[in-house]
Amino acid sequence: MSTNMQGVELLRNPSVNKATAYTEAERESLGLVGLVPDVTESIETQLSRVLGQLDQKTSNLERYIYLMNLLEINETLFYRTLMSDPARFLEIVYDPTIGEACLKFDHILRRPHGMYLSITRKGHVRDVLRNWPVKDVRFICVTDAGRILGLGDLGANGMGIPIGKLQLYTAAAGVPPQGLLPMYLDAGTNNEAYLKDPLYVGLRKRRPPTEELYAFVDEFVDAVQEVFPNCCIHFEDWTGADAIALLARYRDKVSCYNDDIQGTAGVTLAGLLNALKITGGQLKDQRILFLGSGSAAIGLAGLIVSALGQEGKAPEAARQQIRLFDTKGLVVAGRPGLEPSKRPYAHKLPPSKPFNHLDLTTDVKESLVRLERAIESGYSGQPQALRPLLQTFLLLSSKAASLQMSLSDAIEHRA
Repeated sequence: MSTNMQGVELLRNPSVNKATAYTEAERESLGLVGLVPDVTESIETQLSRVLGQLDQKTSNLERYIYLMNLLEINETLFYRTLMSDPARFLEIVYDPTIGEACLKFDHILRRPHGMYLSITRKGHVRDVLRNWPVKDVRFICVTDAGRILGLGDLGANGMGIPIGKLQLYTAAAGVPPQGLLPMYLDAGTNNEAYLKDPLYVGLRKRRPPTEELYAFVDEFVDAVQEVFPNCCIHFEDWTGADAIALLARYRDKVSCYNDDIQGTAGVTLAGLLNALKITGGQLKDQRILFLGSGSAAIGLAGLIVSALGQEGKAPEAARQQIRLFDTKGLVVAGRPGLEPSKRPYAHKLPPSKPFNHLDLTTDVKESLVRLERAIESGYSGQPQALRPLLQTFLLLSSKAASLQMSLSDAIEHRA
């Protein structure tokens, strides 16, 4: 191996540490004789040891903690482990286990990863970024943790999300980890439980007004262009309003994207198009109801409108095939305080009852029937059970406990 490091310094650097995999020649030349066992193991042997230790853990949170500790010691072995069985390990280092890990992040923290950029450093953001040892950063995954998964405002505990998301870049797409930088923009938290927790590792102050937050983000984005000119900024898990506003603010100016809006939309549209290959339908003939109208829903709705445009549908006609249903009921024109991002999908319809998770069949069925009537789909338009109305289910909850329905439910209703 090629490195200028020697001895203990080499063993303490997870990016280059090989632990028990050094050859005799490497132990001699790198000053490692006596500092590691006198054996040369293959990475497959090392992996078998890791898998055996993971099997002894009793929960995925314990396995997450173990793997994060492995990352601090031997980065190559960490990624070899993830790649050995992606279906098993990606749900440990990311969703769904990452949700529990974030809730307890300040209590299970061992060694910080990535960068923590505090709003108290405003005016000096460039100087802070220059402290990062890698000068050719290609992706920054950044969050202010305003809305982590379906868990809400987690403050500094949300740092687990950009760490985990960038690990997926490497494990699933082979992106070299050296060019990836997870980052938490710490502008405070409104989570009272964390503000009172003595182990909380973020700023102990409430979040600032929007204008102040955006000025901080502006400085951050400008600083990235100077310090890391080849970098793409990946916005992750901001509040819905901030996610939409910040993407619109920067998307035509710098290399950036919002995974919750654009990434989710791309994957979901792909799923919908492939579902239509199975059912034999065409996108232009579909009626689409969103249970939820956050930033992810708005992003997907916009992408569906674009896709329908490629099939010859004008934007306004395409939007008529889409309905949004949120906590206040069906999104309709004239609703007081309606966010600008929802207005293109707010049609001239009577309002429905507010969302009631204990009575989905009444409220959602009502909206589905209205959607069928509005586009003259050929259904009788009479109130019916959900079963004949729903043809394709796309369940996008990030927490298994929050799934709108189980796979067996979907199969039953589709039958």
